[in-house]
Parts: sequence; structure tokens; C-alpha cells
Amino acid sequence: MGKITGFMEFKRETHRYAPVKDRIQHYREFLIPLTDKELQEQGARCMDCGIPFCHFSCPLHNIIPDFNDHVYHGRWKEALDELLDTNNFPEFTGRVCPAPCESGCVLGIIKPQVAIKNIEYAIIEHAYADGTMKPTPPRERTGKKVAVIGSGPSGLSAADQLNKAGHTVTVYERADRIGGLLRYGIPDFKLDKNIIARRVSQMEAEGVTFVTNANVGVNLPAKTVRNANDAVALACGSTIPRDLPIPGRDAKGVYFAMDFLTQNNKRVAGDAIPEQDAILATGKHVVVIGGGDTGSDCVGTSIRHGAVSVTQIELLPKPPAHRTEETAWPAHPGPKMFSTSSSQEEGCEREWSILTKEFVKDSEGRVTEIRCVRLEWEDVAKFKYREIPGSEFSLKADLVFLAMGFLYTDPKGLLQELGVEKDTRGNVIAGADYQTNVPGVFVCGDMRRGQSLVVWAISEGREMAREVDKHLMGVSRMVSKNRSFCQIP
Repeated sequence: MGKITGFMEFKRETHRYAPVKDRIQHYREFLIPLTDKELQEQGARCMDCGIPFCHFSCPLHNIIPDFNDHVYHGRWKEALDELLDTNNFPEFTGRVCPAPCESGCVLGIIKPQVAIKNIEYAIIEHAYADGTMKPTPPRERTGKKVAVIGSGPSGLSAADQLNKAGHTVTVYERADRIGGLLRYGIPDFKLDKNIIARRVSQMEAEGVTFVTNANVGVNLPAKTVRNANDAVALACGSTIPRDLPIPGRDAKGVYFAMDFLTQNNKRVAGDAIPEQDAILATGKHVVVIGGGDTGSDCVGTSIRHGAVSVTQIELLPKPPAHRTEETAWPAHPGPKMFSTSSSQEEGCEREWSILTKEFVKDSEGRVTEIRCVRLEWEDVAKFKYREIPGSEFSLKADLVFLAMGFLYTDPKGLLQELGVEKDTRGNVIAGADYQTNVPGVFVCGDMRRGQSLVVWAISEGREMAREVDKHLMGVSRMVSKNRSFCQIP
């Protein structure tokens, strides 16, 4: 805990944002961090709650009261040690995690909850600024080799843990840069890619090898990777987007959200995009179908392009702005409670209970508008709704982005060659030990559990790493979901 009376003395304060008119002119992060004094006051708000539900609400089981207390007392090194005990990448979660820990904060029952996410961000950035974060290679190697396929948050956390355990780890990434979803799925204004490069450089200094442009199962045989390693860890994410097969779907100007976001991240990184392939929202009326984070990222990116208008529509009804019985404390309400992202604050129209019926094309096959109808929901849980008679309307659209989530990993190539089994949803099946039906081949992250949060991906990578370590060594020194997760001397 922090100060005994801190929660009564100090109000919740969070990081501020640069003004909208300024930040939409660039793709840099626009967060204005709290000062050390302000952060100490926020740490002081952590109360003596008895049972820290924040700890149990976090998929990583971060020891939150302890690092809050360290920050309150100005013990930044101790706070870092406590945080890194359970979270490999607080610089990622401190930026893009929706903070389910804060939903479980006991103080949140009666007052605004502790600003845990901001404190977490500050701890790791403080450590990089003062030089505390340094490469720490393992003292000895086990002689075992592990291939991690996929360099998103689950793959990176697994690689980091396995390397700490002394195994020789090679990470294979099909894209041209390391980071997976972090690199090409999240805009730079939410996660600066130098943050990823900074951590990857440290992991390389600690002994992890990264191989890019290596699409295992396509341009690199899976059996070659399997035969060269003692274990293989699959962390390829959920990559097949949900489509919208309605009339006019073949219209020019209708894209999957990830095609747009990936291309823009490449452009920001300095890559040349051929003019004929460029997806630009400049001077266009943009419609984003899907109300989640990916859709929000399309909104912010389109605004920075200079779109004439941006409209975001959602099939589900508008959620309440407060907790309900369904989202009662300490549950993390997620999309079941109304919220507004920083991108949506920058200027976009939002509509709920909208069903898209048709993409209308002009004589050249380009989308010009979308035809929609309003819905009345009878039972959201059972996905029962009816179209409201006479509620049909059209939205002008020069550019449409489909941001309706992801289904599963591409079954062709890698999975087909390895022969791993999948469930009815298309996710790879694994036992409690994260091992697939193929001995020595493990799986984690969205590839196993389906599309989820970055913090869950990191947790999955850590848990799988422990099982891989146990498989290779007979026993693992990694402690599951607890303090000193990886007790390597």
C-alpha cells in the first residue's frame, strides 16, 4: 500500500494529452507524463485494502500494491524489480493495455481508482532514463535450442523468459521488422516503434536471435525449423480478419483495417509505398465498421491523413456509461461499458445498432456510399435483433475499413505442415501444458485462446515458456503466476 490516508488526501490524476489541434498533425506519441511528485501522490492513494483485487484482475498478476508503495517512497529501483518480476514489457502495457487491474481496484468502489497504468508506465520509463535498464544475459546456457515463431507480445515474452532460463532462442518473424501486432497493428501515436526497437536491442544483447522475412511454412520449411531445435513455440497471433460478405463487397475502396494500419506504419517508418497501392484517407469520407480498438486506430489515422469526415459504426447497441449487474466490480467491463478513445475524441461521428446492408459502387467500381439499417436488440447475449422498419439510410463513403475483429490463424502453411490440431473456432488446440498434439511443439497467445489483449498475450507467452522449460529440463525454475516468476540465479 501507499500512504495510510493517501486515498483521502489526493485525487486521481492521470497522464494528460497534447491538444487535439496539435497532435493530429503528426504520428508521434502525445502523452504528457505526470511529474515524479505527482506520481508519488498517485502511489500514495493505494489503500490498505486487505485483498488486492487489482493483483487478481491483472492477467500477469502484477504485485501492484508493492510497486505503488515503492513509487510513493521514491524507491524507483525497487519498484522496477517488483514490476519486472511479473511483466516482461511494462513499456508496452503501460501504453496500450486497457488496465483491467484498475477495474479491480478496491478504492474504485467508493472513489476513482488508483492510476495503476500510469504508474507502471512511469516505472519502466524512469528505469530507461536513469540507465537502470541494462542487458542481463544468463550466466550459463543449457545447451537447448528453442524456436519461437512470431514476434508479437506473446512470442517476445516467451523468448525473453526462455532466454533468461539459459536456452538458446531464435525468434522467426514473417514480416520485415520485429514486433508483430505491436509493430504493424498499433499506430505510432499510441506506441512509438522506437520503444519496440529499444527492447529488441536489449534482448539481442542478452542473447536472443531475431530472423525477419522468415515465413515458416512458406519460404522456410517448418520441418527445417523443427529439426534444428529441441522445441518449437508457436506465437503467430490471430491473423484472419472477419469479413463482411454483402452486396458490393468487391468495391474498390473497401479494405480490412489491418491493411490500412500496416501500410501507414510502414509509411511512417520511411518505407516507400507504390502510388497504385497507397490507401489514403486524405480528402475522403471515411466509414469505419467496428467499434473496437482497431476501428479507433483507423479513426485516428484517417484524421491524421486529413479525411473530410470519419464515421464509426457498430453493430451492437451503445453500452451504458456506468457499471451494471453484468459488469459489477471487480469485473473488467471492457466494451460493455461506454468509453471514448483519444482517437475518437479527435473528431468522429459514432453510431450504434447499425447493420450494413450494401456497399454502393459507381461506374468505375469504387465505393460511393454504404446502405444501412438501424436495429432493435432483443437479446445481446443471444445475438438476437430485428431491423427497424423504415430506418434504412445511407452514409457517404469514399473509403471503408472493416474492423470487426479476427477469427483465427491462417491454417495453411505452418499449421498444415506441422499437422497440429485445431478446434471448431480454428484456434490451435493445446493441453494444460500448452503443448499441441505434436510432441515438442507448443502454442500460446491469440493463436491458442483467440483474439485478446496484449497483456493476455504476454501472460500466455510466460506461461508457455515455463512449460517449454519443464519439457526441456524435466523441472522448471520459473514460478507460475507469482512473485519471482523466473528464479534464475
